[in-house]
Amino acid sequence: MSEEVLAPLSGEIVSLSVEPGAAIEEDDEILVIEAMKMETPIFAPCSGTVSKIVVKAGDVVEEDDLLAVID
Repeated sequence: MSEEVLAPLSGEIVSLSVEPGAAIEEDDEILVIEAMKMETPIFAPCSGTVSKIVVKAGDVVEEDDLLAVID
């Protein structure tokens, strides 16, 4: 079963901590979003394998945009 990781807030993607195919554990950092000069790490909601990352550093996202998919 796939789990979608959605943006909890609007902002700019600062960095990615994982790549597609990476095995991750629940609460591992996936990426960092910057909003209003504050960096917010985004953590994995579950354990699994990162099947897709749909953003890259520098992208601007809106709240609830799809960031990644974990299988």
